[in-house]
Amino acid sequence: MNTFPDLSLSTALQTNLARNGFVHPTPVQSKAIPQQLAGHDLVITAQTGTGKTLAFLLPLLEKLGDKNTPPGVSALILTPTRELAIQINEAFSLLAAGTGIRAAVVVGGLNEQTQLNAIRRGAQVLIATPGRLSDFLERKLVKLDGARTLILDEADRMLDMGFLPTIKRILALLPATRQTIFCSATIESSVAPLIKAHLKNPIRIEVGSTTKPAAEIDLHVYEVEQDRKLGLLEKMLQDERGSFLVFARTKHGADRLAKKLARSGSKTAAIHGDRTQSQRNMALRGFQEGSYRVLVATDVAARGVHVEGIAHVVNYDLPQVPEDFIHRVGRTGRAGLKGTASTFSTRSERGEIRKIEQLLQLQLTRRPVPSGLEQEPRHAGQAAPTHLREREPRGHAVRTFAPRAKFSRRKG
Repeated sequence: MNTFPDLSLSTALQTNLARNGFVHPTPVQSKAIPQQLAGHDLVITAQTGTGKTLAFLLPLLEKLGDKNTPPGVSALILTPTRELAIQINEAFSLLAAGTGIRAAVVVGGLNEQTQLNAIRRGAQVLIATPGRLSDFLERKLVKLDGARTLILDEADRMLDMGFLPTIKRILALLPATRQTIFCSATIESSVAPLIKAHLKNPIRIEVGSTTKPAAEIDLHVYEVEQDRKLGLLEKMLQDERGSFLVFARTKHGADRLAKKLARSGSKTAAIHGDRTQSQRNMALRGFQEGSYRVLVATDVAARGVHVEGIAHVVNYDLPQVPEDFIHRVGRTGRAGLKGTASTFSTRSERGEIRKIEQLLQLQLTRRPVPSGLEQEPRHAGQAAPTHLREREPRGHAVRTFAPRAKFSRRKG
């Protein structure tokens, strides 16, 4: 298909596509949508920002528009993070307007009763994270025996997060006769058994390289001492335009960095796994709307943040595994737009940079560190300045969305 009107879709779906400016499908959409409409199981891999969400939502909505669809939950979409579930639901709402097809979001961190009420009002689609859905199933608050479509979005990430036993329990409750769609930016060896066990003669759809960032992203690395990283980032914020998504390795490190950036005058928010859903929503909404120029995040945001137009991704700390580098930098340069991704690396991390380059099969451009960067003071007993517990001066505020007296040193 060359345009969406070429598809035999309901009038309501065609109207919603036109209203939201969807005319020409992306490559992954043009390949996946006809196959899903034909009823095949699919394994879809494509770079982030290429339109995988619409690729599986549009044919799902067309099938659910059939008058013979029985009441109750007919489709399940599993996703690793709350943010991704909510953003899938937002896309669903745009496409499903006027069709009468309803979805319910089932995730931790949001009001349980509100989610149950949405299911009981007749939701045909559940968009869920494994933990909360498993809880509902164990308490017999939801049934999946009528679900004829299963979509696993970012399944490799769910396995990385330790959800494999939970996913297996959920899949055991689904009908054996169903259509299964497996979507991800990467397909790693860890997920191969899951595909083999739960997909029937799947059609593989792969668009572009899934082990390389988009060509539109300018990738480079600075070798910089730990105590000059903050000065380098502040200079970049002064010299360059646009929004910055900055990745820190730990929750506590994200909070500390966000506060320091706020003190230097950058409007900054922080987001990580210790935030409540309302706090995370506030940070993401403020970042998307421009209230915050900088969002400091742990890897919880690498696959859950779909904010259009992020100008610059900064790996302030290297990811814990090289594969996460792809998902981090994929937050910029989306949908054909230009983007920049800078990585800060200390001399002792040269081996980690080589591993990332081997994975990407390319060499990151080395950029010289500007001279005259301010050095962060080291206090006695502190190995790294990002772990200092500094008092915040009056008159300077940052929305870190954290309980004031509670800090966690657990990672990510």
